[in-house]
Amino acid sequence: MAKTIKEKVFEALAQLHHIKEKDVEEAVTLHKKRSISLEKAFIEKGLISEQDLLSLLVRELNIPTINLAKYKIDPNLKEIISEKIARQYHIIPISRLGNTVTVALSDPFNIFAIDDLKLLTGRNVDVVLSENAKIAQAIDEYYGSADIQSVAEVSRDIDTEDFQVVDDKGAQEFAAINVEESGQAPIVRMVDLIIREAIKQRASDIHIEPAESDARVRYRVDGVLQEVLSIPKVNQNAIIVRIKIMSGVDITEMQIPQDGRFKMRLQSREVDFRVSLLPTTYGQKVVIRILDKMNLSMGLDGLSFSPGPAQRLKESIARPFGMILVTGPTGSGKSTTLYSIISQLNTPDKNIITVEDPVEYLVDGLTQIQIKSDIGLTFASGLRAILRQSPDVVMLGEIRDSETADIAIKASLTGQLVLSTLHTNDAAGALTRLVDMGVESFLVASSVIAICAQRLCRTLCPKCKEPADIPDHVLKGFATRIKPETALFTAKGCDFCRHTGYYGRMGILEVLEVDEAVREMLIKGTSSSAIKDYAMKKGMTTLWEDAVEKLVSGKTTVEEVLRVTSED
Repeated sequence: MAKTIKEKVFEALAQLHHIKEKDVEEAVTLHKKRSISLEKAFIEKGLISEQDLLSLLVRELNIPTINLAKYKIDPNLKEIISEKIARQYHIIPISRLGNTVTVALSDPFNIFAIDDLKLLTGRNVDVVLSENAKIAQAIDEYYGSADIQSVAEVSRDIDTEDFQVVDDKGAQEFAAINVEESGQAPIVRMVDLIIREAIKQRASDIHIEPAESDARVRYRVDGVLQEVLSIPKVNQNAIIVRIKIMSGVDITEMQIPQDGRFKMRLQSREVDFRVSLLPTTYGQKVVIRILDKMNLSMGLDGLSFSPGPAQRLKESIARPFGMILVTGPTGSGKSTTLYSIISQLNTPDKNIITVEDPVEYLVDGLTQIQIKSDIGLTFASGLRAILRQSPDVVMLGEIRDSETADIAIKASLTGQLVLSTLHTNDAAGALTRLVDMGVESFLVASSVIAICAQRLCRTLCPKCKEPADIPDHVLKGFATRIKPETALFTAKGCDFCRHTGYYGRMGILEVLEVDEAVREMLIKGTSSSAIKDYAMKKGMTTLWEDAVEKLVSGKTTVEEVLRVTSED
């Protein structure tokens, strides 16, 4: 059988006087372990310099080289190959002749990149060779250095060896071409860059959504989805398989929803990723939730809560037993608040156990239980079991039914501090919600010590916010809370905030402390609106008031206040 060009190249490498067969085998092992190209493996092992390797490739492949430092690139080529494509595939466009575009690259065996470029540009692609570092320099000079932090810089910060695969179940029945392709360097790099770019842009979620002709990649940044990339349809399955392998889920299963997780390190920073796969008409949709443990280390003070409500919450969690509930819609930051409280309480002298579905952050020092309803491990059964483990603090991911609510309430009455969440619109509504679920009102009154209603609103970009001219009819809706001379701001957009006008989010908090008067009202069957009115008279800051306070202080906009809250 005739040898391939690649085989001839590596035979020539092995014949060099200073490269032994053992060296070649070690390089091949590194290539497979790190999912990097064989050429890079030879260079990393110190078996050959990049320049010598380039000369050998030129001789064996008859591909010309180019000195990028002396070459002036046509600026119009940016219309054919964008900066995003150039950085993703690590190539630089050189020239265009008719329907053919010539690009410089350092890895001539990267046929996936070349095929992708043909699809993305709709043109034929010729290649020339150049050194890796010179291509990176040319990209920065041609397109301009990436704002804030380039993808290349993020890539250098992340060691691919720190990707920890939880479980790999094999692929006995899956098409071999997909599994093989998912391990190729271009696919590995594409998945890694999607993740790294998401971290760079402060995304909370990555959505990979198959369509008829391609797969769309979107990031949720500051609570809003933004489209960032279109993946060629031909690479869709390989990318999904790569994510499945990283997440420890069965790559042979395509017809049912799946869940997995993996983790990676960014210098000293550990980031967890929770993966959800959902079968759709055009393939499996992937949502990757990014869970940055750095957010937990800052505690409650790092959540941008206003001082008044934050102090009320701190006083409540200092209590030795009772129940604290965090309420709000999906995506309002309830889990982050609970984990921040848990992190603050997480000391060697406390036994803290959580029951979650799913377990979001993996935190040292906690005993964390994943709900598995299919085998009977529910919130209720899990809670019953952990109460026999003598816990000091118990966290329930969510109170979903009357049985769980009843057990949680009784646990808080027997000496445990119980933390959990509910889906209600405000703090007072959580009290009546528990009663509606079948828990006796006197038990709710005796156990609940505080309820926090929470929302997240976007923070104005500090570099580009500008004074706002708010129409009078809009300001009337804020009654007397905004004085006529108050300076309000609006979102403009700049490079720093990626032209959104916002940078980050902050918590809006309403904390209702359950005192004797509230307990009596609850036992008498008083409505939640009456309980809220009483709490407001006692000094409770409502969600609306907290949001308006942040508006007046210049931290957010009228649009955000109206989006996340309603007037009391």
